Amino acid sequence: MSDFVIDANILMSILISGKSSYRPILHHYQFICPDFALVEIDKYSSVIQHKTKLSTQELRQWTYSVLREITFLPRYILEPEVLQKARNLVEGVDEKDLSYVALAMQLDIVLLTRDIPLYTYARKSGFRKMLLFDEFLRKI
Repeated sequence: MSDFVIDANILMSILISGKSSYRPILHHYQFICPDFALVEIDKYSSVIQHKTKLSTQELRQWTYSVLREITFLPRYILEPEVLQKARNLVEGVDEKDLSYVALAMQLDIVLLTRDIPLYTYARKSGFRKMLLFDEFLRKI
């Protein structure tokens, strides 16, 4: 079993899809998210509800089954030095990505993302523990 940090974009796409094919993936791998991802999910809940083909009740049940498979960690566990290193990496992209990059750095695990600008910028800056989510899905 492998651990991965995932960002809110991946989480939202899993929720919108409602695809049961994600169940074995969620069960087999350990996905970790900063608690900030929950704020993003809540912020875009109307978008999720609008884009999904699931009924309101099905979406609630699906959301529950997805979120219970993910570990959410608070930002205060991140070490100041790691936060600064991550800040330097995301400076040119999006400050919202700071928690995801820092968590991956601190736990020394791969960050899965669909954010191509972040992926490209961080890789150019020397951060290699990143993988595009679609590439991850092709590899498993």
